[in-house]
Amino acid sequence: LKVLIIGSGGREHALAWALAKSDKVSKVFVAPGNGGTATASDKIENVDIGHSKSDFPALVKFAQAQNVGLVIPGPEQPLVDGVTDAFKSVGIPTFGPSAKAAHIEGSKAFSKDFMKKHNIPTAAYGNFTDYEQARAFIQAASFDVVIKASGLAAGKGVLMPTTKEEALQALKSVMVDREFGSAGDEVVIEELLVGQEISVLAVSDGYTVVSFPAAQDHKRAYDGDAGPNTGGRGAYAPAPVATAQLLKTIHKTVLQPSIDGMRRDGFPF
Repeated sequence: LKVLIIGSGGREHALAWALAKSDKVSKVFVAPGNGGTATASDKIENVDIGHSKSDFPALVKFAQAQNVGLVIPGPEQPLVDGVTDAFKSVGIPTFGPSAKAAHIEGSKAFSKDFMKKHNIPTAAYGNFTDYEQARAFIQAASFDVVIKASGLAAGKGVLMPTTKEEALQALKSVMVDREFGSAGDEVVIEELLVGQEISVLAVSDGYTVVSFPAAQDHKRAYDGDAGPNTGGRGAYAPAPVATAQLLKTIHKTVLQPSIDGMRRDGFPF
């Protein structure tokens, strides 16, 4: 099997390194890859093609020419842009959701409304495209807030102010100063939840959900939970806080209702 991995980060490096160890894999292409993927294995080869939407035709053409049998997109943006659909249209299996299903990752506002609709536990929130309405929501809120750029911001579009004044300044930086570009066209203002956080990744065929071990990452840049969000550096798994009972609850109240809700709403994962 020849595999094409799309992306240039550490995630793609780890995927390429693991896949290259398989006897079933003869070649791993990484587009565009990085310095690590360039030297990770004799089986791995970087390909000078990007992964923006305008690159999709070149990626598909390359995969067809090389007889690629599996495509694995790493970053979220190509999935949101529909890279899975581009390969599916020419019959190349791709590990990732359709553009419609990936919208749940591409828009925090959409995902919050989805969770509310399907009774999936989530923090109290408001979605806003109007700056003045968002300001009024913060000023009236009886709880500490988190400001989130609704669109994709490479894991960094979340601001965690400690006072109302900081919250208003954070809102201005996202909606007026455009700190995260178009990702801040819409913002989610959410109740701050304090405590341990875990990430539970799973694979699904649209009906069944099978989870990987839970992971934790160090969200904030500095000691003592201070500083900006890093986008998830220093991850480790399994996470001791994720007990068997807790994972059972997560499966029952979050994962399965999400998969069932997406299928019922017409964008199956």
